[in-house]
Amino acid sequence: MVVFSGSVGLLGDTLHNFADALTAVPLWFAFRLGRRAANSRFTYGYGRAEDVAGVVVVLVIAASAALAGYEAIDRLLHPRTVDLLVVVALAGAVGFIGNEVAAQIRIRAGRRIGSAALVADGLHARTDGLTSLAVVAGAAGVAAGWDAADPIAGLVITAAILIVGRDAARLVLARLLDAVDPNVSHQISHVIASAPGVESVDGVRSRWIGHRLHVEVEISVAPDRTLEQSHGVAHDVEHRLLHFVPRVGNVIVHTSPAARSGSDPHSLLAHHRDMVSHDHDFDSR
Repeated sequence: MVVFSGSVGLLGDTLHNFADALTAVPLWFAFRLGRRAANSRFTYGYGRAEDVAGVVVVLVIAASAALAGYEAIDRLLHPRTVDLLVVVALAGAVGFIGNEVAAQIRIRAGRRIGSAALVADGLHARTDGLTSLAVVAGAAGVAAGWDAADPIAGLVITAAILIVGRDAARLVLARLLDAVDPNVSHQISHVIASAPGVESVDGVRSRWIGHRLHVEVEISVAPDRTLEQSHGVAHDVEHRLLHFVPRVGNVIVHTSPAARSGSDPHSLLAHHRDMVSHDHDFDSR
């Protein structure tokens, strides 16, 4: 249809929709790979394959933006007639409906399984639907006698692709750097602190591996508790996190006796902690 109509707006939208469909391939592959069990080489499993797929998604989006932008600028510099305006507008309308349906399916599936990448891909599809409306606007502009409306629509689509690409890149980069929503971190700390027997929460770390959240916790308990009792507190903390924090997949709890006056239960490792602290101070400079 792009060949027969000569519409660069429709070309840009077609490229965007094709890129959107193409991004489903690495996501599907990553989900399949992520189901494999951990082994001696990949001790955390293959959940990070989803992050690699996210990088591929960003690259595909960037490539489609570059090609759509090139074609739109070329058409502005070398105007050509756009034919079959009604068909072009109809194709844009169909593209909008199809993308919205795809967006609904992906967003619902992503929320159900806790996959931020799949939800983002669904939002990407929804934005694709909005860019399809630009094709309809371009065809209407050409029909009204404004020949530049079609390549301008192509540039609008290119801008929309770049915005989506920027948001997708931020999401993927955040995952690669182990970013977690601060609200989730606060929720984790609150759940831990509310567990019976926890004297203090000394440290909380969490990271996404695939679409499961892995949590590492350091807590202090009363120094007169037995090993069995301390283990029970740690078990309770793990159980609460699994129940009250969505998408938690694995929890590691390190339990220490609360420090008494003049004693430090971590004194053996104090100099190692100081070295790490000094390294951080050097990096910040």
